[in-house]
Amino acid sequence: MLQLPVYLDYNSTTPCDPRVVQAMLPYFTQKFGNAASRSHALGWEAEEAVELAREQVARLIGAGPKEIVFTSGATEGDNLAIKGVVEMYAAKGNHVITVVTEHKAVLDTCHHLEKSGGEVTWLPVDEDGLISLADLEAAIRPETVLIAVMYANNEIGVIQPVREISAIARRHGILFFTDATQAVGKIPVDVNADGIDLMAFSAHKLYGPKGIGALYVRRKGPRARLTAQMDGGGHERGMRSGTLNVPAIVGFGKACELCAAEMETDRQRIGPLRDKLEQGLLALEGAKVNGSRHYRLPLVTNISFPGVDGDALLAGLGKNVALSSGSACTSASMEPSYVLKALGLDDDLAHSSLRLGLGRYTTAEEVEYAMGQIARTVAQLRANSPSKLA
Repeated sequence: MLQLPVYLDYNSTTPCDPRVVQAMLPYFTQKFGNAASRSHALGWEAEEAVELAREQVARLIGAGPKEIVFTSGATEGDNLAIKGVVEMYAAKGNHVITVVTEHKAVLDTCHHLEKSGGEVTWLPVDEDGLISLADLEAAIRPETVLIAVMYANNEIGVIQPVREISAIARRHGILFFTDATQAVGKIPVDVNADGIDLMAFSAHKLYGPKGIGALYVRRKGPRARLTAQMDGGGHERGMRSGTLNVPAIVGFGKACELCAAEMETDRQRIGPLRDKLEQGLLALEGAKVNGSRHYRLPLVTNISFPGVDGDALLAGLGKNVALSSGSACTSASMEPSYVLKALGLDDDLAHSSLRLGLGRYTTAEEVEYAMGQIARTVAQLRANSPSKLA
């Protein structure tokens, strides 16, 4: 039976898998020890659970357990990676290269660096949302210490040429960092095959709990070194102090284990649902997919509906279909999406866009229902302002 609202905002967050919840529960009440308490059994039990989770997280991305630093999420991971590298390698330089369509956690961290005297090169993207590798290489200077390019965009799902980017970074002896929050658990990500030196991601994007994430930090070939941004008891090998959130870490590990086992099955089932939803909505007059349709995640689409105000469209759908017009992290802003504007969309077209993210629990019935609701709402809004349709 169809349950409302239909959830199509999986890029914002995912429901916790019931199997993840079951794995976490004992660590709230029965196995509640502090993983840093090494003088008794409850502490040992918690530490053992944390280290198992560390292995599960590492295995999903092809890393070693000692390369995983637990954080509160990708935003903290982004801050730790960028600020930590710039501070650690200050003797070499203070120049970072990034992209105008990065997540706000990267953009704002880089703006902070600029205010502190650092230098940042902001690479543009083409109409597909992809960077130019020639522009990237041309931006490199002797004082460049970090290239920060996200793996897959949170609004349009576009996947950057990560392996080519890492090859350029390696050739120039520069560390490569990627925010892979939208990619990990949805498509195969291998830090060694991809040449990644630092990578941030969050559990709540892959059916784990909120408030926990990880930063991958390469240990050799080359070794990536960081200056800690949080001082305290020296937890996480001195890179991130603070008592570990054992239940959440256990859930994160279980979520990663499930993604490793079920990612391909999920993709084969959900990908065609995304395609069906997209094709149905593109039948509406003037509808257009934003970003590359070739280099993108298989579970998301971003579509503009000319002549329709996005806020009015969301309001019309709000009780029946849960989705967004862009990043949940900037949803309080009334400004049109900076990602869509970077692709060349004008304000009106950017304002008319919806991000539709599907996931593990999306059904064919939900897709059919959402298509109908969106089509009806678009038609109603256009009937009220037919002159706006170009």
